[in-house]
Parts: sequence; structure tokens; C-alpha cells
Amino acid sequence: MNSSKFRIPALLLGVVTAAGLITGCGTADDGKTLTVNIGYQSKTINTVTAGTLLRERATFEAELAELSKTTGITYRVEWKDFASGPPLTAAMLAGQVDIGSMGDAPILVNGSKTRDHADVKSELIAVTGYNLRGSLNQIVVPMDSPAATIADLRGRIVSTSVGSAAHGMLATGLSSVGMGLGDVQVLGQDPAVGAAALQGDQAAALAQFVPWPQKLVFDGSARLLHDGGAAGIATFHAVVSTERFGLDHPEVVTAFLTAQRKTTDYLNQNPLAAAEQVATATGLPAEVVYLYNGPNGLVNFDPTIKPQLVDALGELQPFLQSLGSLSDLDLNEFVDDRYLRTVYGAEYDAAAASVASLAPLTGTDATCGGAVDGLPTASEVWFADTGTTAVAKTPTCLLRQISASDKKVRAAYVPDHDTGIRVFAAAATWVTDPTVGADDRLVPFAVRADAQKYVAAHPGAAVVDYAAALQAR
Repeated sequence: MNSSKFRIPALLLGVVTAAGLITGCGTADDGKTLTVNIGYQSKTINTVTAGTLLRERATFEAELAELSKTTGITYRVEWKDFASGPPLTAAMLAGQVDIGSMGDAPILVNGSKTRDHADVKSELIAVTGYNLRGSLNQIVVPMDSPAATIADLRGRIVSTSVGSAAHGMLATGLSSVGMGLGDVQVLGQDPAVGAAALQGDQAAALAQFVPWPQKLVFDGSARLLHDGGAAGIATFHAVVSTERFGLDHPEVVTAFLTAQRKTTDYLNQNPLAAAEQVATATGLPAEVVYLYNGPNGLVNFDPTIKPQLVDALGELQPFLQSLGSLSDLDLNEFVDDRYLRTVYGAEYDAAAASVASLAPLTGTDATCGGAVDGLPTASEVWFADTGTTAVAKTPTCLLRQISASDKKVRAAYVPDHDTGIRVFAAAATWVTDPTVGADDRLVPFAVRADAQKYVAAHPGAAVVDYAAALQAR
């Protein structure tokens, strides 16, 4: 057994017998040409370093061009876009994808479905991005919804991608209030379809993964009802490759992960420019992309496979088992970091052990004064017609900065008071608390019910809307 692999107990996961499998080891156009088939999800921005941004910057193609000088092979990359993980897995089963990226629950299903088919048996070889709290999955409801908590969804239609981590988040959230999936009407839909269903009053809530919930929040058509981080279960997206492809072409897999690492470094060092590039490629608002992919964002981009993330796969087991019969999947065999170890060399173990943000919010607060580095209350505003953002030590200082400026605000970002998750300032529920310091008297909350709990526990505090918060600075 490869000593670099994780040693953890085997899990039982379901497998659906695949029909019509064909060899999935790249496509040899002739003796000197190899087509590499890459599956990705363009609008799932937690995967951009192995998908959209990687493709836009042509970094993988550049690595292959260098490799070609050594091997004499001409490489052609075929990019295949999918709405979610399940159809990507179906394409991998059909031998049409060699390397792909998807979320944690679909990753497990991918490993389970391919494990008994030698030509397409997959392995998890890298991570794209993660959130240790699980805040990449959220539930939103229409702005005028009477729902105050997830318990208020009893008997209502909830749209989600069945079998996804968001589906699991819905089950966990319902369980926390003594309910189960049977207490709501689950409507299985792809994210974009579910978003349209919510906006068209065909669903009472949308339980989805990045970036769909916050896109609706930014559009002003929904508000956050439940954050998946409440369960404290890490969620992430990752890269899978067929083992056969890796055995036949290890240098190509290494080139892919080298390109992914370079793309990750670029994103972490140039988050605003990266957000604009992803937005141009996908049609998503750059402001939404930056909420997730910017400094202190909801996504930590890091290719290394961290033990906490492998543990999170194990925590998904009971939910996936509840969906039907499951087959054996030994994570010790499925999770394989040997390619990453080639890419990182001696740096790998330290990088994999660290969960420190590779893109912290830094800078100086021009309004209240002082550095924001490392502050849990650090906030950020993106003014229109500027190539940079401005930072603030606290949400209150940020509102002062916005009020004092005559520039139009593209988006402003503040941390939720209770959890620290990054939210849009204009969509937050604000509380004014005259009993705290002047620079902290305006307190933002991602969920309305949490703001009301704060007010109930702090005499003199009151809920105010964003416009009033700007005036109360």
C-alpha cells in the first residue's frame, strides 16, 4: 500500500451498476497525439482552480506544451462543462472524462460507482477549495417568506440537488430541529433550475451549494434562512482522476495539478482580477464570485488534501447510506496524494497540515485608522470604477467609509457577528447596540433570527435596515 495514502476505516457506499463502459484513458488520436478530457463545473466557483479559471488562463495547456518537448507527444485538452457532479460522474463512467472536479458528496458517489470498473476506477487526487464550517451550503427563501427558521419549512417544497452536499446539509439542518427530509417536499433540481423555481414561487426554499444561494441574495430575490456551517461539518470540492489514466500518463496528471497549484496561487494573490475573469467566463456577478473567492471569503483555495476534509467524507456516510444500498469504498485506497507530493515536494506535509487562510484580508483602515490584518471583524468595500478594494477594521468603520464617499458601491462585505462568515453588507440584518464601543455599535447578522436573538439578549439594542445603519454610523 502506498505509504503516502490516508489510513482510515473503510466506508460502505452505494454503487449503481454502469452499463456501456468504454476505456477512459484519454483519447489517442494517433501515435503522437493524446486528447485529455477534463470535466468541470463552470458555475461552481469553488472549483475554478481546476476548471473555469484554469481554462481561461490556459495554464494546463502551457504545462502540456512544456511536457511535449520531453515526450514528443502533442496534447489536446477537451473541456467538458457540467451543471453538477452526478452528470460528470456519468460521463466518467462512459470513459468520456479523465480528470474532473466536483463536491464532496458527489465525489464519494463517483468513487463508489467507478470502483468495480478497472477502466474508469477513480481516485481523489487533490482539493480545489474548502470551508471547515460547511458554510458553502446554504438555504435561502424569498424576501417576503414568513419563514424565520428552518423549522418553518415543514410541509413546504424545498429545491435541492439530490445526493449533493447541499442535500445532506438540508437533512442535517432539519435534524437539528427534530425534523427529517420526510417533513418537507424535496424537489430534486439542478441549481439553476432550482433558483428559477424559487423566484417563480414554485419552491418555498432553495438548499444549494456555492454560489447559488448568495447569487439570489445579491440579486435581492432571496434572504439567507440557514447556513450549513451550523452543523460544523467541513465541506469542499475536489479533483478525481481515473487510476488507469494516471498509470498510463502520470506526467499528465502531475502537469494538471502543477497547473492547478499555479492557478490557486494566482487566485490567492490576485483575487479581484480572478473574480472578474471568472465572472466574464460564467456570466455570474463578479461581486458574488468575490464574496466566495476573495480575501476572508467563504472558500479557502488550497489543493492539498487535509485530514479534516477526509474525515468530513466519513461524516457524509450515514446520509448517503440513507439514500439506498451502498457498496464498499475504502477511503484509504480512494484518497491518494502521491501526485501532489510530486508537485509540492518537501513542502507538502506542512502545507497539508495547515488550515491557515492563503488569502487573508490585509490593509489599513483609512477611516478609523489601524491595520485590519488578522482581525475577525475586518470588512471590505468594492467601489465602482476602482481596481482595488478598501478595508475597515470593523463593520461600523466600513459603514462610515461608505457614507463618507461619493463613489457608487459595487459590493461591501462584512463578517457575521456570530460565525464570522462573509456576507453582503447590504443584505445583512443590522443591529445597533449603544452599549458597546463607538467602532463596534453596528452589528451585522447573516440570518434575521440571529439578529433578533441578539436584540432580545441586549437591552437597548435594536434591529435596523441597511439604510438606517448607514445613517447611524
